[in-house]
Amino acid sequence: MKVPRIAVTPGEPAGIGPDLCLTLAQTTHEAQLVFVADPDLLGRRAELLGYRVNTRIFNPHAEPTPSEAGILWVDPVALVEPDRPGVLDSANAAYVLATLKQATEGCLRHRYDALVTGPVHKGVINDAGVPFSGHTEYLADITGGHPVMMLACPGLRVALVTTHLPLSQVPAAITAERLEKVIRILDSDLRSRFGIELPRILVCGLNPHAGEGGHLGREEIDVINPVLVKLQDEGLHIQGPLPADTLFTPRHLEGADAVLAMYHDQGLPVLKHMGFGHSVNITLGLPIIRTSVDHGTALELAGTGQAEVGSMQAAVALAVKLARRKAVADTQVGDR
Repeated sequence: MKVPRIAVTPGEPAGIGPDLCLTLAQTTHEAQLVFVADPDLLGRRAELLGYRVNTRIFNPHAEPTPSEAGILWVDPVALVEPDRPGVLDSANAAYVLATLKQATEGCLRHRYDALVTGPVHKGVINDAGVPFSGHTEYLADITGGHPVMMLACPGLRVALVTTHLPLSQVPAAITAERLEKVIRILDSDLRSRFGIELPRILVCGLNPHAGEGGHLGREEIDVINPVLVKLQDEGLHIQGPLPADTLFTPRHLEGADAVLAMYHDQGLPVLKHMGFGHSVNITLGLPIIRTSVDHGTALELAGTGQAEVGSMQAAVALAVKLARRKAVADTQVGDR
């Protein structure tokens, strides 16, 4: 089987993303990791961290080979302004977006088998005058499709109906059309990408106690339950709407393949409590494989050598696993 080739974007240049990439490059990998970044940025950060690296420019026409320790494959994108660890510069927002665009288009052109993204700083990108609500939405604009954010750690997967919205806007955003589309994508990708034959999905209610029969809100009665009944009638193994305060208990989670939360801070605090630093953000519903870290830019740790690489390692490992599974599935389709 061909060696998977994985594009890795460091994210915010002033943060720990470059540090994590360089730490990854200190060990061998079963895939070829290609860092879509400014090679001079990585060189300066390597010197600061005391890492010895041999930088090589990525050749998309060469056969991929497993990455060796100390070898840094780079698909170059130039910084706008020199980086300073821990100090944000809105001038480099264009650089961050350029790395994402170059890596994503590389996946669409089959130069890469998957994309792993380091942490970005949404605020500094918006300060540069670019409307940006997050990686998930930005990648969807490039690739098409309906993005569904899912975070995973050992023992739990949590997907979201809505992502980076103010809480006041969440109820209006949970429409029957959106909910049905998200559940179909979640069910389909759990089958095709994760190899789960009949995914069991638990669905949170929106309101406390899942609305308590309409006394605490009618979204469960008017929107959520009719969609669930429709999809259950089609054979999808979904249960809900369930009160979120008791859904995340061992009795309910036993045997579940994923939980679908209605909004960002309904489900992710539980998952991050279970696996922060080792969980992975996966974007479902796109024509490419994309995983990411579960944390932010940690500006105060940039260049100090204290950044934890666990989530980045987990994101790479999952990207490789999903890429290999896709390659096998594509081969089986081609043999028919």
